[in-house]
Amino acid sequence: MKKLLASTMALTAFAFSGCGDKEEGKASYALVAPSVSNFWEICKKGSEDAAKELGVETEFITPQSITDQKAKIEDLLSKGVDGISMAVGDPENQTGFINEAAARVPLITVDTDAPDSDRQVFIGIDNYEAGWLAGDLVKEAAPDGGEVVIFIGNLSQLNSRQRRQGLIDNLVGREKDSSRYDAPGQVVTGEKYSILDTLLDGVDSPKAKANAADALTKHGNLAVMVGLFDYNAPQIVEELKQSNKVGLVKVVSFDEHAGTLAAIKEGIIYGTVVQNPYDYGYQSIKVLHAIKSGDTGMIPENGIIEIPARIIRKDNVEEFEKDLNAKLGK
Repeated sequence: MKKLLASTMALTAFAFSGCGDKEEGKASYALVAPSVSNFWEICKKGSEDAAKELGVETEFITPQSITDQKAKIEDLLSKGVDGISMAVGDPENQTGFINEAAARVPLITVDTDAPDSDRQVFIGIDNYEAGWLAGDLVKEAAPDGGEVVIFIGNLSQLNSRQRRQGLIDNLVGREKDSSRYDAPGQVVTGEKYSILDTLLDGVDSPKAKANAADALTKHGNLAVMVGLFDYNAPQIVEELKQSNKVGLVKVVSFDEHAGTLAAIKEGIIYGTVVQNPYDYGYQSIKVLHAIKSGDTGMIPENGIIEIPARIIRKDNVEEFEKDLNAKLGK
């Protein structure tokens, strides 16, 4: 998931579409992200644009941890926020608190879900299917097969596990089953591809780069390195350049980090599976305001607003980047 901002920036960011306290008589909503990143900055812009259209306030928050996320949401509730959209870091352990918050205000999830909670709507992709798309990219990049290593921030989030599993199942030729889970630390082998390892970095870019270096040292016959959070592939690219191994290993990515798009243009990254974080933010505020207004027409029967993932390669990266920059006002 993520281009980290400079270390001097605070990890907790409050961005009101107005300023200061909630304006009397004006609805206010909050988007609670799990981290500071390029992905969530795009999501923030979508939420701000929706708020301007609706004439409401929006607040964007990036807690430092799951514990801090709980504290920030409790603060929002005490201030009288009218609705919350949140990315769930640990659904198994956060469901109880989510239910408590959802009993007080409309609460929806975005990007990462807690399907067993009382959230009213989930906005995002089918992460298992998105992981499957990443597997298709691996097959295009290395059609003869080979050894694969996966890089990811964590496996506590439901989207992380499903994304990784869709990739693995595709590569080893299994039938689709989003409930399957191959624990990390074991080699998973199919007819043409072997997934040697899954390296976790704790959503830390320097650690992600170190993991790339370790994989290149440990596995001399690597065919493909797959980064499943948005900062992973740019860190892989940096390590390939520094170790003079560009072109020796194929790279497949996730999300639209600026470094990823640049590396696709250079031919270093074969392709990336992108979500639509701008629409995640935009739809979050639209849905929350609809719920507050008593309009349930935006809520699907299954409680899921799926925004399909897409594949970006060298042949469509410039068009994609142009559209993204337009949304961001660049």
